[in-house]
Amino acid sequence: MPTIHLVPQDLRDLYHVHEWRNAAGVLETACPAEWGEIIAVLRDFRLYRSEVKKAGGNRSPISDRLDYGFYIRDWLEKHFETAIVLDNTRVESPTHKIDCFKGRVALEIEWNNKDPFYDRDLNNFRLLFELRAIDVGVIVTRATELQSIFNKLGKGKSYGNSTTHLDKLLPRLDGGGGGGCPVLVFAIRDKLYVEDRPAVQAVPKIAKSKTKKKKKK
Repeated sequence: MPTIHLVPQDLRDLYHVHEWRNAAGVLETACPAEWGEIIAVLRDFRLYRSEVKKAGGNRSPISDRLDYGFYIRDWLEKHFETAIVLDNTRVESPTHKIDCFKGRVALEIEWNNKDPFYDRDLNNFRLLFELRAIDVGVIVTRATELQSIFNKLGKGKSYGNSTTHLDKLLPRLDGGGGGGCPVLVFAIRDKLYVEDRPAVQAVPKIAKSKTKKKKKK
């Protein structure tokens, strides 16, 4: 039985929410502290016009703002060292870094990457779940409907069809890309968009202080 009803209604109004293998139920029962922090960060988040308009670079201020919400709550970028040992032979089998990790929850923020990053994230969740390193994976991404806003702001080309948006993720999720790992997805909707004119306050440095190098989002 799906457990998506456990996601607070206000978040279901602001985000498109999808789950795989009762992920919301796992979060509420097995990871209640982390679940409460995820809810708090997503409730606070808004998509500002000024940040969408900002010229691209190595990192989006939108991703920075989301990261910051987790980092101030002691979530960390995490790299797991994994290997396969056969008799006396050890073969390194490293996983990709997790954007935000705490307890037994892995969370990825995919704002504007190439869509194959979804394959990487889901495969990472699957492997870490099978190794009993995590109980659940979470992906925060953008809804496909935001493209109309990007087009109006003259940023449509920066957010192409082959980048990370919900329509690219759902076939991978529903096709079992995460294996047995429960996965919960939040896709940022146009209801979170704010027509601010002046630039919003920059994200404090702590958003980058707990990691040396992060991928482009």
